[in-house]
Amino acid sequence: MSLFKARDWWSTVLGEKEEFDQGCLCLADVDNTGNGQGTLGNVEHGNQYQIKLMYEHNLQRTACNMTYGSFGGVKGRDLICIQSMDGMLMVFEQESYAFGRFLPGSLLPGPLAYSSRTDSFITVSSCRQVESYKYQVLAFATDADKRQETEQQKLGSGKRLVVDWTLNIGEQALDICIVSFNQSASSVFVLGERNFFCLKDNGQIRFMKKLDCSPSCFLPYCSVSEGTINTLIGNHNHMLHIYQDVTLKWATQLPHIPVAVRVGCLHDLKGVIVTLSDDGHLQCSYLGTDPSFFQAPKVESRELHYEELDIELKELQKIIKDVNKSQGIWPMTEREDDLKVSAMVSPKFDSVSQAADVEVGTDLVPSVTVKVTLQNRLALQKAKLSVYVQPPLVLTCDQFTFEFMAPEMSRTVAFSVYLKGSYTPSELEGNAVVSYSRPSGIPRVIQCKFRLPLKLICLPGQPSKTASHKLTIDTNKSPVSLLSLFPGFSNQSEDDQVNVMGFRFLGGSRVTLLASKTSQRYRIQSEQFEDLWLITNELIIRLQEYFEKQGIKDFACSFSGSMPLQEYFELIDHHFELRINGEKLEELLSERAVQFRAIQRRLLTRFKDKTPAPLQHLDTLLDGTYKQVIALADAVEENQDSLFQSFTRLKSATHLVILLIGLWQKLSTDQIAILEAAFLPLQQDTQELGWEETVDAAISHLLKTCLSKSSKEQALNLSSQLNIPKDTSRLKKHITLLCDRLAKGGRLCLSTDAAAPQTMVMPGGCTTIPESDLEERSIEQDSTELFTNHKHLIVETPLPEVSPLQGVSE
Repeated sequence: MSLFKARDWWSTVLGEKEEFDQGCLCLADVDNTGNGQGTLGNVEHGNQYQIKLMYEHNLQRTACNMTYGSFGGVKGRDLICIQSMDGMLMVFEQESYAFGRFLPGSLLPGPLAYSSRTDSFITVSSCRQVESYKYQVLAFATDADKRQETEQQKLGSGKRLVVDWTLNIGEQALDICIVSFNQSASSVFVLGERNFFCLKDNGQIRFMKKLDCSPSCFLPYCSVSEGTINTLIGNHNHMLHIYQDVTLKWATQLPHIPVAVRVGCLHDLKGVIVTLSDDGHLQCSYLGTDPSFFQAPKVESRELHYEELDIELKELQKIIKDVNKSQGIWPMTEREDDLKVSAMVSPKFDSVSQAADVEVGTDLVPSVTVKVTLQNRLALQKAKLSVYVQPPLVLTCDQFTFEFMAPEMSRTVAFSVYLKGSYTPSELEGNAVVSYSRPSGIPRVIQCKFRLPLKLICLPGQPSKTASHKLTIDTNKSPVSLLSLFPGFSNQSEDDQVNVMGFRFLGGSRVTLLASKTSQRYRIQSEQFEDLWLITNELIIRLQEYFEKQGIKDFACSFSGSMPLQEYFELIDHHFELRINGEKLEELLSERAVQFRAIQRRLLTRFKDKTPAPLQHLDTLLDGTYKQVIALADAVEENQDSLFQSFTRLKSATHLVILLIGLWQKLSTDQIAILEAAFLPLQQDTQELGWEETVDAAISHLLKTCLSKSSKEQALNLSSQLNIPKDTSRLKKHITLLCDRLAKGGRLCLSTDAAAPQTMVMPGGCTTIPESDLEERSIEQDSTELFTNHKHLIVETPLPEVSPLQGVSE
């Protein structure tokens, strides 16, 4: 934007509720005296003239624009050429109609100008090209009073209208102006939507200029420098630019958007710029500036005290260090409860299930109602509530908007949750998040978590006699009756078996829970490794709640078996295999799509050919390729569904592994949170950013920081770009190494002090992070003894106190 404004010399407003365009402004000597005065009659309000009608023409077609000149080189008079809306040029010789011609291929009329030097009409057609037609060619061509007669020209009747030259400019034109300051040469100026062009008489480009803003009008005029042309260009940003050829010489602001601009001499004032807006604002202005008498006050110099600055810097550094140690991003402040959010899950299922159209196998799917209540302390506007649950759980409604116009208001919303899928979710925990802005404009977010009942996705089932995967959880308290822990899952046929309980998930998976009578142990077993997670987690939560109600605070769980990494790695490999398969299918689909479009182009060329040629089985090839594209698209969609389910199962297994590591090493809540952030960084798995490379980077960071052995490992830099790996071997080795270092005394921490080597606190030393395949092989051999095939190790754990269950071996 320019700092200079056009200086207003005189202005007025024309008409009332009228519209104006570029053809509505003419600046000329009205009476042709040449001295700038009129003299027919003088009155108080100015000069007076009389205009007499010489002749008129009633047009048979709707006019678009016009031009005039000495067509054909006539002397002493001007002819008029009018272009109609349907692309016809009508030539009038004073009071007589001469002829009319349709321009070939005309769709919409463009700007029109006449060049006296070449005796030709220049326009821009709807094909976005500049076209020039000789007047002699127009005059001797076949008469075109009707559009249909142009077909006779194609058949040879009459002389065909031929264009003199064309130039493709690639955009529509707003205006054309022909400038000739000497008899030897003239220039054709074309104002486009994004550029303006200067052309020679023969259509060659003299120069062009790309415009920064959308233009509205322009005017070329003579320059004081020989061989150059000045151009005024107005745009829609209320600006007027003056160019000398392609060089910007001046820019000034206007109070309106000009649609027409002229330059003239008014009252002996040369170079007055006259502009007209589309709503009738007419302004005469000149360029220049007004002198500014403002002077910036002097800034008082202040002496710097470096000792005080050093003290202040040390205090700030101490505050930053304390904040980093507390693992917080913002300093702790007094909490103000502007909004309170609470959630309540109904203890009973809905009388009429909201999942009436959903079936999981042969089971009827129930739904449960959740109520979320919001209470505000201050007036808040546009508070947005978003509710999240883990798939395949779905909500009847997950977005709500509230307006708290007054303080101390309460709003409650209700929605239902049900299962929509034949597999189990990774969590039963939901999250209600409210985002709002305080009256001061500061955005805030508050959340409330709620826990869905296990019976929403699980039914009582028969205990399984055999199982491929088993886990044993140790406790420090006497065993509790399973009937009291899971009152809604008792099986009437097995009332005497108080220490055995079966669970059947909606969809078919079964899990068996066994409790020891005397050894304070619980065993969970299932055919699928990931299905152990929900029952194991539910068991621990209900045990904690049971002993809290009894007033016992020192209850603890532990895990002393071997970590089931082999089963976990199988799920990782399956998930990764589906990702690779998805990439291959998408690549094949892309190739078939390219092939399909290529066949289409060839067929289209054959069909457009005037001389029919055999298709050479292209139609058969098109049909076969179409079927392949459809089949591959279905395969991609099916693989995406399988990948989504696999990712959900992988998250369940990951939750279980984190739980077992926490029980195994007795990790604190903060350390478990670090593991969850490393192993569960993504809520959604995509081809661009997948679980494997993200988790590998996070675990590598832990191994090179808080779990590192030496400063050499801390100096290693991680890759800044995450790409899908070739296989999962590196990830599995890093997970094994993480468990190995935790077993040898390593602890997880994100504070700055954790970067120190932990040689003193890790008995027996730690294996360094492998920097080559050779080192990784040696680590793998050393860790094999600790993490082997854990199915057999866990199955062989003796539980002599568990009563026999119809032949189930212990």
